[in-house]
Amino acid sequence: MSEKAPFWLGIDCGGTYLKAGLYNSQGKEVCIERRSVATLSPRPGYAERDMHTLWQHCHESIARLLKSAEVTGDQIRGVGISAQGKGLFLLDKQDRPLGNAMLSSDRRALEIVRRWQQDGIPEKLYPHTRQTLWTGHPASLLRWVKENEPQRYQQIGCVMMAHDYLRWCLTGVKGCEESNISESNLYNMNNGRYDPQLTRWLGIGEIDGALPPIVGSAEICGEIAPQAAALTGLAAGTPVVGGLFDVVSTAICAGLHDEQTLNAVMGTWAVTSGIANGIRDNEPFPYVYGRYVHPQQYIVHEASPTSSGNLEWLTAQWGDLSFEEINHAVASLPKAESDVFFLPFLYGSNAGLEMTSGFYGMQALHTRAHLLQAVYEGVVFSHMTHLNRMLERFTRVETLRVTGGPAHSAVWMQMLADVSGLAIELPQVEETGCSGAALAAMVGTGVYPDFRAAQRALNHAIRVIEPDLHAHAAYQRKYHRYQLLISALQGYHARVKEYNL
Repeated sequence: MSEKAPFWLGIDCGGTYLKAGLYNSQGKEVCIERRSVATLSPRPGYAERDMHTLWQHCHESIARLLKSAEVTGDQIRGVGISAQGKGLFLLDKQDRPLGNAMLSSDRRALEIVRRWQQDGIPEKLYPHTRQTLWTGHPASLLRWVKENEPQRYQQIGCVMMAHDYLRWCLTGVKGCEESNISESNLYNMNNGRYDPQLTRWLGIGEIDGALPPIVGSAEICGEIAPQAAALTGLAAGTPVVGGLFDVVSTAICAGLHDEQTLNAVMGTWAVTSGIANGIRDNEPFPYVYGRYVHPQQYIVHEASPTSSGNLEWLTAQWGDLSFEEINHAVASLPKAESDVFFLPFLYGSNAGLEMTSGFYGMQALHTRAHLLQAVYEGVVFSHMTHLNRMLERFTRVETLRVTGGPAHSAVWMQMLADVSGLAIELPQVEETGCSGAALAAMVGTGVYPDFRAAQRALNHAIRVIEPDLHAHAAYQRKYHRYQLLISALQGYHARVKEYNL
């Protein structure tokens, strides 16, 4: 490649992979490097990540990317990072990783969240944070550490999330990026600042001094440090911007900018997002709000960890089974005819804290293909919970755009179109996390004046899938049975709790 050509680096730290991508000044992907990152589960409900290993994967991926693209470090004009939201990455008072990071799918704080619910804490927080309380929130995990690992809690020197930690590894500068920290229950959505009142209500006021400065998505908040330069091949002094919550990165790449388009993200989490011009009161559901990259706009979503991570777990138990083989198996069966149901709640639920995963309706006649079809259906049915709620908030929606791993499956996307009855638009962006992160770096280094201009310049191609109305009617009947099954199981858990069984 030309020694003079400038490039921008986008890093994406997801639930399954860490990716590093190289982009030119037109936002075109030049090269991608992927590396699997392990989620550690030393105990039931735990979802952890070794922080030292994560940084090693990150700097090795960047070095391999530059080598394979034959690009030198001084050609990189800026760096951005996109990552999973929520979770907890801690440094101690000597700026060393303080144990393993805890991810957004971690459920160890379940009893704490239940206790808060009984005490009315979520209702107290919501007008200020516009967040529900989830086991994987930094606030929930911090309270768990306080109650269960008090020595560790006393050693906390800095509270961060995934891309904040990687940015610190690259630059040595601490900060919490706004689109991510705004969804932490530590941030007051009304004034855009940390709020000590929130941490007092949550019983974790001791960590106020460990919260680093809030930084903007495209704000240059550090430069590649000499030590990181030696490990990555990047040039010391290269600017690094705040970065993006991965759901925000995906929304940017999907072209969201007004209230007429929703974005369904199907990854480890099932997320349906829309862009709002303001915060509303007295809404039909406690929607989650977060800061968006356009001034005075918010990203609004409904979400749960009930998406394709379920398929990844299941196929891992069966050994090597390619995505192509899975799609072929699902497509070989008639639509909506099987009596097998799958509840995609391996990592959490959108139907109550007690709900767990499982198959129902299996008989000896059913095959592996029926189980795979049920997983596809279960993920879509679970996603419909969020989509239907969002359609009550965004009443002028004309378009549903879908991103994430399942978007590469024509079978799965046709199923989503058939169940929802909506035309599905698939933006042709291979890696939305890396692409959005690189875009933030381009805005931060002046290639584009703002994210709106960047979105207009990129204008990704879109593929459309229309619903099969006959299949829609059949799937509506099966979806209704799925909802009845959920309701019955909720009754089971209520009785177990009532009788203390």
